[in-house]
Amino acid sequence: MRKVLLTIVGLMFFALPASAQNADEIVAKYIKAIGGIEKIQAIKTMRTTSKFTGGGGFEAVTIDETRRPNMTRSEFLFQGMVGVNAFDGKNGWKIEPWQGKKDAESLSEEEIKPFFDDDFDDPLINYKQKNIRVEYGGIEQIEGSDTFKLKLTYPSGTVKTYYMDTDYYVPIKIEIKRMIRGAERESETILGDYKQVAGVYFPHSFESGAKGNPNKAKVTIEKIEVNVPLEDSRFARPTTSAQPSPIKMDASMEKPQQKKTEDPTKKPPQ
Repeated sequence: MRKVLLTIVGLMFFALPASAQNADEIVAKYIKAIGGIEKIQAIKTMRTTSKFTGGGGFEAVTIDETRRPNMTRSEFLFQGMVGVNAFDGKNGWKIEPWQGKKDAESLSEEEIKPFFDDDFDDPLINYKQKNIRVEYGGIEQIEGSDTFKLKLTYPSGTVKTYYMDTDYYVPIKIEIKRMIRGAERESETILGDYKQVAGVYFPHSFESGAKGNPNKAKVTIEKIEVNVPLEDSRFARPTTSAQPSPIKMDASMEKPQQKKTEDPTKKPPQ
């Protein structure tokens, strides 16, 4: 899940008092707020082009492609090198040229776990069919905003806590707990700058990192394309003699520049 937090105008169609909320009601309002289940499920594929900013001003371009039900391919473009992280629905693979590795290799057991946890849609969409338990945890303030706290427990044991804005019913923060190499790791993501694409609102700004660490990586989405043609071969592991070709970028994306950010707690006009 940042820059201009919540640019959605007109999502305040809900009037139940906070004390009357429960998990199902909050999730239903969230789905309605971002566009409704029909528009959400009408999106079959997605390509997202983003700018990534890490510590020390490190910058790169990321291109993420996803296809229902759970195929994923992410490209990381930096200083003329293209890294790939992909999952074809069953198996995961990666290419890491900055490690001196030009051939595809399998993702480790730890690296592939997140791909089995989540599918194409947000985990709150049809969460019961995914065997995800969602519990309402009351109201909590995040960056000065009241939020509904929802705890999601996956069959794998992964736990995600969603903090949903009480006015707009969209997540503004997500905390994640998962076991990595036998130890529990906690991370968090701040989401913001919601914009509509194909009738559905998506966050376009993310800040992620270890929980409590003020130094977070930032991702700003520049473009989202939906229902683009994506063949199985885009997600399949290549042979050493047939390396995958990266997506051609717009000229404006080739040299990402640092942009001044606005207050991530800024609310949209009422």
